[in-house]
Amino acid sequence: MKFKNIFKNKSNMTTENTEFDQELDDVTLENNANGEQLIVEELSVEEQLAQDLAKEKDKFLRLFAEFENYKKRTSKERMDLFKTANQEVLLAMLPVLDDFDRATVEINKSDDENLKKGVELIHEKLKSTLVAKGLEQVEVRAGDAFNADFAEAITQIPAPSDKLKGKIVDVIEKGYKLGDKIIRFPKVVIGN
Repeated sequence: MKFKNIFKNKSNMTTENTEFDQELDDVTLENNANGEQLIVEELSVEEQLAQDLAKEKDKFLRLFAEFENYKKRTSKERMDLFKTANQEVLLAMLPVLDDFDRATVEINKSDDENLKKGVELIHEKLKSTLVAKGLEQVEVRAGDAFNADFAEAITQIPAPSDKLKGKIVDVIEKGYKLGDKIIRFPKVVIGN
């Protein structure tokens, strides 16, 4: 209705127009003020969302890395378990292998060739079966330097010569390992 009045009365047009402009300016200022507040609030909301997104991405990346480490660790543990799964059985068989070694030494003293051959065949079959399951002998010989990481010293005796001081004089019991893990340390005598 104000618009109709403005066009009808030219004399009133100036005052009405001024009032209308004033009303528009007030509304515009009010809208701009609210708009600026909204823009400021939107920017802070956008910044907040960006920060939240960055936090979630960081959390996701950490969780993903943790899961990858878990997968690697469990697969390594599984491989180690497969390598050493029959460790108990092999440990139980080691005394039998030792008995065969002692029997072979005693049988070689006799003259019965068939007995020697039969025991040697069984001994080799047992050794080859255990080796196929991953068993390896720890190589330690008399005259080698003693290393506590690879051998167990049972006793020390006076060294027969100066060359054997601090070295292995005799191997009492053979040692074995399964993969990289020593399951029975060799028992040795050290020269003092």
